[in-house]
Amino acid sequence: MDSDLSIVIGIVIGAFSVSSIVAAFVDGRTPRVAVILTMIAGGLVLFGIWQKPAGYSVHDVPGAFVDVIGRLIN
Repeated sequence: MDSDLSIVIGIVIGAFSVSSIVAAFVDGRTPRVAVILTMIAGGLVLFGIWQKPAGYSVHDVPGAFVDVIGRLIN
């Protein structure tokens, strides 16, 4: 798996986990699925950072999104 792809998938899953956390607390139940999603997202982001020797900065993340979306379109 490419480092850009793992960063993008991790960020997208992390965004979905936030809504899952909010929904769990509003319904008054424990956020089990949200915790699992957050752990998966964090693992993917850490894997992506670990795979790229130079690392990522905040300014590199939008470029990673553009690269991944460009690969999906082509």
